Amino acid sequence: MSDDALSAGSVARRLGVAVTTLRTWHQRYGLGPTRHVKGHHRRYGPDDLARLEVMRRLTAQGVAPAEAARWARRVGSALGPDGAAGTEPVPFDIVEPGRAGGGFTIGVGAAGPAARGLARAAVRLDNQAMRDILERALHTDGVIATWDRVVRPVLAGVGDRYAATAGFVEVEHLLSRCVSEAFALVNRPRARPRNRDDDGAGDHGGAPGGWHSRHPVGPGALLACADEEQHTLPLEALSAALAEAGVTSRLLGARVPPAALAAAIERTGPSAVVLWSHTSATADPDQLLTARSGRHRPVLVLAIGPGWSVADLPAGVDHCAGLADAVDRCRTADEVAGHRTDEPTVH
Repeated sequence: MSDDALSAGSVARRLGVAVTTLRTWHQRYGLGPTRHVKGHHRRYGPDDLARLEVMRRLTAQGVAPAEAARWARRVGSALGPDGAAGTEPVPFDIVEPGRAGGGFTIGVGAAGPAARGLARAAVRLDNQAMRDILERALHTDGVIATWDRVVRPVLAGVGDRYAATAGFVEVEHLLSRCVSEAFALVNRPRARPRNRDDDGAGDHGGAPGGWHSRHPVGPGALLACADEEQHTLPLEALSAALAEAGVTSRLLGARVPPAALAAAIERTGPSAVVLWSHTSATADPDQLLTARSGRHRPVLVLAIGPGWSVADLPAGVDHCAGLADAVDRCRTADEVAGHRTDEPTVH
């Protein structure tokens, strides 16, 4: 038997799927092992593995299994005698209009194929597939669209499953980790030098995709969760979106006590302070007063998240619900703060 022939278990481990999934793909779609030696179980050869890799990738993107199998078999038919792929291209994305499917996966409503693929990968705990989908969406559509159209529908679906079954905790944890890692890869702009005569070697910004190409205008935003608030992912999305817009930010993370927030404001002098609250239990309006009570007064103090009641917000505190609006407000505040810094000092 050839050394390159693999058992079902080996193939399942390589692809990151269950053996039962391989059995289903074999029985329903004809994507099974083709090598057989009398007296032995069938084994998967290189051509079989190539077909299965296409099947896994396309289903992870949200393509229906039957459609994915048709493309996988076409790849198989183009394989040469040595198992090398032929010249017929396989689409990197296949969009199926109107399909809101989910099956046993997380429900994402009418979200597109990227969200469906992310949901399926999350259920399989396929972290590599999740990273691929997120990185591709970020590169193609940017942070705000990826958050609104891909990540949020899947997170909502996971929340619904948890509410109904008290399960999927492991799915939520791994999904959140993959989202955090993807947002962390968005290139950050360099902070504006404190001494404007010493700005290093010039233009330091600029990811290959052109997400920013200059120093930020102002001192940037300070992002924090309310005291006892543990949900940081929306702020991670905001930090990445601000970076994409050329605005620096500092993310303090979860459960930031008012005293720590006040100290950070005094030491960093941000143009905007953003405080996130997911539930009313963590939305104490007094925390927002902290941002306006010190020697440094930010241009903008922004309360974001469903926990805040607009009617209870202190005077001088703004509120918004969407990521795009938060980015626009922080960018405007940064420009205002930057212009203040640019004004000459009168002696």
